[in-house]
Amino acid sequence: MRKLLYLNIIFLYAFLSCQKEQQQNNSGTSLTQNNTVADKSDLKEMRHKARQALQFCKKKKLNTDFCILIDMSVHSGLKRFFIWDFKKDSVSAAYLVGHGCGNNRWSSDESKDKPQFSNEDGSHLSSLGKYKLEGRGYSNWGINVKYLMHGLEDTNNNALKRVIVFHSWELMSDKETFPTGSPEGWGCPTISNNAMKKIDPILQQSETPVLMWIYN
Repeated sequence: MRKLLYLNIIFLYAFLSCQKEQQQNNSGTSLTQNNTVADKSDLKEMRHKARQALQFCKKKKLNTDFCILIDMSVHSGLKRFFIWDFKKDSVSAAYLVGHGCGNNRWSSDESKDKPQFSNEDGSHLSSLGKYKLEGRGYSNWGINVKYLMHGLEDTNNNALKRVIVFHSWELMSDKETFPTGSPEGWGCPTISNNAMKKIDPILQQSETPVLMWIYN
């Protein structure tokens, strides 16, 4: 009887593990510990985005060493904020990032796998599109650092008016939280304090504005 119970426990554990793995596979891009895209098809798609980004950066005289790509089609409990190294044509770092809550409860994760987007003031939603990060200032959140986000497309040109900025938030985790999502704010792309401590010096050292591209 005891042996049978033990075998049942093993079977249940294996079944739950398989279910979790399947959920992760269906949720979008996931990353290994080395911050490389696990699925080659995702990496291929990201490289395509990065090449478009590089051409845009050259045209708009933005930084051509690296950019920030945020894939909002990925579950918010998985890393979907990528620093793309143009020179190496690969991801150099990846972090969690939060999105806007809309009509959901502030700081909840109710739209962790189905975020909505808007460019309207008061919508409390994030906006898709390309941004120019230019203007470092004081933030009341996180490590007290923010970067102004200048929306460069019709889908995000109200960012400054809406006070949508790039900043850190103490509620954001350093590690993936799937199946739980990241806390949702009022539209700003938010990262963990430790992540901002790593990214802030890089942005400060850039001699030209950096591209942040949020897409779905």
